Amino acid sequence: MDAIGVDATENRPQARAGYRRSAGSERGEARRRELLDRVTDDLGVNGLVEFSLRRAARAAGTTHKVLLYYFDGPEDLLTQAVLQLRERRISKSLVAATEGPVDRPLADRVRAIWPVLVGTESWVLDQAIGLAMYDPGRYAELARTASKQYLPTLLSLCPERWSDERKVEVAELILGTLRGFLVEWRTSGDAAGIAAGFEALGRALEREEAAGDPPPR
Repeated sequence: MDAIGVDATENRPQARAGYRRSAGSERGEARRRELLDRVTDDLGVNGLVEFSLRRAARAAGTTHKVLLYYFDGPEDLLTQAVLQLRERRISKSLVAATEGPVDRPLADRVRAIWPVLVGTESWVLDQAIGLAMYDPGRYAELARTASKQYLPTLLSLCPERWSDERKVEVAELILGTLRGFLVEWRTSGDAAGIAAGFEALGRALEREEAAGDPPPR
């Protein structure tokens, strides 16, 4: 097994043959969500290193064969758990950004997200992006889905009066900048540099809010 990765040897065709006749039922879906919640909890504590079906089964209180009944092998399970962990962080970010007055400036809302982004589970999600870069053939989806997950929240923070095009432009600006800050925080820990960057980002967002709508293209 690689230093960071999943043990694919447990994903044997014979273990999966003829499975999932009832997995799509309401009861089966509830069981699947329960298992995924437990695996996601374990991932948030122990990270991606040495992730395997057997470790996930221990965390879920079941067997790896049961997990194969509900998921398409270790890579699918890992992907689903990362997506769920990311959704948890996004939900917390949205709560932090929408607290306070309804007319709270966009710059303040974005600043409020930062403590959530660097919270206790951030290192695991950083590992996921690293894994996608290390082995894109198997894990590229972990990186591709990040933007799709974060953008709706950032779009929702933009002023309602803005055009859809403008919301997308500003949301992409925020997303790209925060990603850069996260890389800097993870690699150098330069808190002063990140704080300076936030000041510049805040001024840019204040100008966007103060400006009128741009002419149509």
